[in-house]
Amino acid sequence: MRPRSHPAAPRVAWAILVAAVAVAFGAALVFTPASSATDATPGGAAEEPVVLHTGWIEDGDSLNPFLGYTGVSYHIFFLNYDRLVRYDADTMEPVPGIAESWDVSDDGKTWTFHIREGVKWQDGEDLTARDVAFTYNLVLKNAPNAFSLYTTHIESVTAPDDHTVVMKCSEPRGTMLQMWTPILPEHIWGKLSVDDILNKYANEPPIIGSGPLQCVEWKKGSHFRLVANKDYWGGAPKVDETILHIYTNPDTLSADLELGVIDWTRDMPPSQFAKYEGRDGFAAVKVVRDRFDMLSINCYEGRSLGHPALLDPKFRTALAWAVDAEKIVDIAYMGFGDVATSLLPSSFWKGPLDYHWEPPADVKRTFDPEKARQILDEAGYKDTDGDGIREYKGKPITLRLWGDAEIPANSPTGKLMVGWFQDIGLKIKYTTQDYGRIIDGVFNYVDDELVPDYDLLLTYWGGDYDPGLHLSLFTSGQIDMWNETGWSDPEYDRLYQQQEATVDPQERLEIVRHMQEIWYENVPAVAFAYARGLEVYNTRDWDGWINMPAGNGGVLNYWTYLGLQPKTAAEASSGASTGIIVAVVAAVAVVVVIAVVLARRGSRRRRAVED
Repeated sequence: MRPRSHPAAPRVAWAILVAAVAVAFGAALVFTPASSATDATPGGAAEEPVVLHTGWIEDGDSLNPFLGYTGVSYHIFFLNYDRLVRYDADTMEPVPGIAESWDVSDDGKTWTFHIREGVKWQDGEDLTARDVAFTYNLVLKNAPNAFSLYTTHIESVTAPDDHTVVMKCSEPRGTMLQMWTPILPEHIWGKLSVDDILNKYANEPPIIGSGPLQCVEWKKGSHFRLVANKDYWGGAPKVDETILHIYTNPDTLSADLELGVIDWTRDMPPSQFAKYEGRDGFAAVKVVRDRFDMLSINCYEGRSLGHPALLDPKFRTALAWAVDAEKIVDIAYMGFGDVATSLLPSSFWKGPLDYHWEPPADVKRTFDPEKARQILDEAGYKDTDGDGIREYKGKPITLRLWGDAEIPANSPTGKLMVGWFQDIGLKIKYTTQDYGRIIDGVFNYVDDELVPDYDLLLTYWGGDYDPGLHLSLFTSGQIDMWNETGWSDPEYDRLYQQQEATVDPQERLEIVRHMQEIWYENVPAVAFAYARGLEVYNTRDWDGWINMPAGNGGVLNYWTYLGLQPKTAAEASSGASTGIIVAVVAAVAVVVVIAVVLARRGSRRRRAVED
């Protein structure tokens, strides 16, 4: 039965319109982004703290600089602690830090650093040259550790007075000012045993350093909270607190940025990035990073639970020929990256000192499964029983491939590799693992002896502004530390020491490129992508974002933390007001249409429901 028209319908429609308009205005106000000028974060009432909210996919693993491994942990280290020098935001060249100046002897073997006066630890104690000497001697005398690569050729570190540090070297060091060692307070760390420092000490918040921010809280899987060091020698940050929110779902992270829950991320999902490009109130940058993504191969020649075929460079070379890096970049990274060939990125360094080495055409590996099969056949890895799986000493070759569950690109990359490797006659078991499980496998110990328990691992490495860190990752001295592949090559090690001692930039450049040739030929890993950082940040409410390096570098760096500040209430609210007006107009338009429809329906019979 169709209902009859109601004579009061027009009046009801207009009543609905008035109420709906009021609701629309209220809703627009309710859904103002959390970081707009009407909120205390940022730009709120004077008594409220100014808080920066950032979003990360990766969690921390330890706040002890000697134990921490993840990028988030290192981000906190270099905010909570100072280094000897800082680096210019535009050029990344060394500039004074807690060392306000330095001198080097004529033979290049003695460096004298002059420590500035008035530097305080975050507990109020004075920072002196003796803290610097304590830190460097801790690193120097207990190698290998996370910072050993920064002490190559250094023989002694002394503090003749409170403001002078003298470092004596066996050879000149061309990288002396590229030392990313965090300076630690002796009055805290000096009370600990070396075993505790290098293996056990958690360094739980609040951490005592001398940097611009202090980590005062860490809730695993949830967030870090850092507060501004108001007595910082380099000038107090303008933001009172910074919260590092940890996400497990990149789409949730993107939604929170849109809603104003967070103000920055470098982990924007590729599928979401385009909607922020050119959008008012946001900046979206495809950040060039000192990072390479790779297939890490267990090459450890000591006691190992990795498959023994992986020790054969010919077998590893076959794997490399079977990887289609272009397809990985196109599919897994959705085009936001460059195809990798070496462990040093192709677009990070510019000018005459571009350290990247590109394989010449006659040695460059491309995607060629037939070539991979030929190499395996010639090396003796054949399928003798016709089941489609090649054998090693009579047994089918089965390899474990792990991907990091926190890295979204790992899942499609792993699935692609499974298909490619199976196509050349290898059985692959692909699983995604949480980061802790990966660490347990790479650094597996049996009776206090390193026994790596993995075969293939999808991972990545980021470095610092000098190529030395990347190069060190594959030295013998970093086995059981940064060198998860366990690969060892005497010539590579020798050249690493040589490039550290080479002062002439062009001579060093040639050595660095030759090291990449050796690495490429021996295949301890297969570099497949130089992933761009998809960085999006709030420009509506914040002033002072600084790209480092200038142009397409990332903005969440030391200089941004010092200078970032909320815009004035008028500046910040202008963008939000526009959004509110648009929302209200849209809401009113929709409600008017509804009201008109209702009014028209009141003057005639309804149309059939199926219409």
